[in-house]
Amino acid sequence: MAAAELIRKAKAEDRTALTEAESKAVLKQYGVPVVEEKIAATLEEAVAAAEEIRFPVVLKGLGAKLTHKTERGLVRLNLKDAGDVRRAAQQVAASAGADLEGYLIQPMLSGRREFVAGLSCDPQFGPVVMFGLGGIFTEALDDVAFSIAPVDENHAGQMIDELRAKMLLGPFRGEAAAARDQIVRALVGLSRISMELEDVTEVDINPLLVGPDGRVTAVDALIILGERPAAKTSHPPIDPMAIAKLFYPRSIAFVGASGTLGKWGYRLFCNTAAGGFKGPIYLVNSKGGEITGRPTFKSVAEIPGPVDLAVVTIPAMKVLDLIPQFKEKKIRNMLLITSGFAETGAEGRRLEEELVSAAREAGILILGPNTMGICNPHDNLFCCGSNVRPRPGATTIVSQSGNLGVQLLGFAEHEGVGIRAFIGSGNEAMITIEDYMEAFEVDELTQTVVLYLESIKNGRRFFESARRVGKKKPVVMLKGGRTQAGNRAAASHTGALASNIRVFDAAARQAGIGVVEQPMDLLDLSAAFSSLPLPRGNRVAVLTLGGGWGVVASDLCVENGLTIPDLAPELIARIDQILPPYWSRSNPIDLVGEFGPKIPMQVIEELLEWDGCDAVIHLGIMGSQVFLKQMIASIRAVDPVMDRKVLEAIPGALAEFEKSYLEHTVRLMEKHGKPVFGVNLLPDENARTIMDVEGSPYKGVSFLTPERAVKALARMYAYRQWRDGEE
Repeated sequence: MAAAELIRKAKAEDRTALTEAESKAVLKQYGVPVVEEKIAATLEEAVAAAEEIRFPVVLKGLGAKLTHKTERGLVRLNLKDAGDVRRAAQQVAASAGADLEGYLIQPMLSGRREFVAGLSCDPQFGPVVMFGLGGIFTEALDDVAFSIAPVDENHAGQMIDELRAKMLLGPFRGEAAAARDQIVRALVGLSRISMELEDVTEVDINPLLVGPDGRVTAVDALIILGERPAAKTSHPPIDPMAIAKLFYPRSIAFVGASGTLGKWGYRLFCNTAAGGFKGPIYLVNSKGGEITGRPTFKSVAEIPGPVDLAVVTIPAMKVLDLIPQFKEKKIRNMLLITSGFAETGAEGRRLEEELVSAAREAGILILGPNTMGICNPHDNLFCCGSNVRPRPGATTIVSQSGNLGVQLLGFAEHEGVGIRAFIGSGNEAMITIEDYMEAFEVDELTQTVVLYLESIKNGRRFFESARRVGKKKPVVMLKGGRTQAGNRAAASHTGALASNIRVFDAAARQAGIGVVEQPMDLLDLSAAFSSLPLPRGNRVAVLTLGGGWGVVASDLCVENGLTIPDLAPELIARIDQILPPYWSRSNPIDLVGEFGPKIPMQVIEELLEWDGCDAVIHLGIMGSQVFLKQMIASIRAVDPVMDRKVLEAIPGALAEFEKSYLEHTVRLMEKHGKPVFGVNLLPDENARTIMDVEGSPYKGVSFLTPERAVKALARMYAYRQWRDGEE
């Protein structure tokens, strides 16, 4: 019987699950390798079926209500003769009672490796395919991978490789390697079921048994029927060009302007005006008069000129009254700083919904509410709650936490990371993260996207837009709220294992998003992506002033999926001409205290010209200023005859060397297309992650610790792998 017909039959009988036999029949039609088995209506038919299959066999109770047979004692294994089958059938009948509809007879397959595969439906992302370590310890061991449907052969292979226990799929204790193609076919088949059989909400295959010969067989299966969670469509998409206009206003009105220090209406105006905004700025306060010596209008209607953007800081209960005023004044964009809306509970949510409805009807676009503001350094627009002014660049930051967002802006300003735009997205009452992603896709100035997210409005739309963006430019993300609180009740192992954060991580991985663990990782990655070429592979050459540091960096590389290749004989011969005879002749290369200005430049040039590496990390060559200042202070304290002019010249000479070395590495990156990562010896007050080199598309990048450099390189390599796989 065709899969669709089996499902129609079950639904006509008001069933919420297929029997095991029906479930396997459906799976078989979709390419899942299932065990050959027979259905028996009576005890004698069960014996006859067992004799036809040949002993030993497995006997199971069969029935529409028998979805968890092991827990009810309805599975009997390794039955060796007809007597065993009769006794097992009698015991199963007694345990199942009126729920028993027959028996299922299977050959007793051997295999020490059990896996699980399945399908569930996430309320945000829709159908999700799962694969993991199976058997009775599936949930306890928790070694599973997920992928958003549709899943192709490439995605299925990635799921397999994600398992911690993936070595069990290779040759194992005299048994053949698992037939990977059969597992891939099963996962793709589950994906097809999710796309073609809309009444299927969950599928559980446990175990997916690997035999001694490597053959893969589904020996137990369950298909759950029902209605899938409805896709969320509460937020209509916003035109990317409409979002762009928010960041290029020709004039701004501050509604709720204040002359009181500490008030939002004072702070935002001061930051915007001091930041060099070029257009007219109007202050609006119902009391009128003057603020900061400027005339203040009692309403937007009094403003003599047009207004492109209204920055609103008045109390939440009064905001709705602005909508007809803005409509009359033809103000189309509102940056709503005010809090007191959906983040406060049911009443605030009702007020927010009423405001959004009125704004939509009036043709007004709202960013926020409950936001720390926005900035666009390319247009001298710094309308933020914090007085930070990063330089113009190619990194766009969206943060659902205002405080974290402006902290990131502050880090960016200090470390020299250029910013395309910053968005404190607030409650996202109208403009959601999905809208921003679609805007980044078409914004040519955005080359790297940095996200701090706690929630999304439409998971499937976010996934699809992020994936499109990722094919053009890297996206890095820190996810807040990474707990198991989102677990939902489910009828299968698959559903029970599919927590919100697992599915979110799967979506991010498939979309090519680099997920990080710490806020500073966001800026590290934006620095690397915006300043360096992508590595073509994972082979790293390490150049260091200290042996221990090289060992640490090498360990970090290996732990993060990078490799430290052996040096080629011809490369060793060339470096022999640069370093003294006692150098190690191995990777990492220790400069063994040789610090003539030309030596590190010559060695790094040889490394980048070598075909055996894809990236270079140099440690301790930059960042000696603090060390030298301390050394000079000690010399002055103990050596009164040392020439003071010599001592005074040392810092300048070192600064000139570091500048020349940096320019040299950037020109080498231009020539060879390989990234170079630096690690400073010691930080000083002038240390920056990014250092510009005039006329080059690349920049010098130097971190304060080896782990930051290695993590950034590893993430860049992972992104390169993902993007290559998408082409």
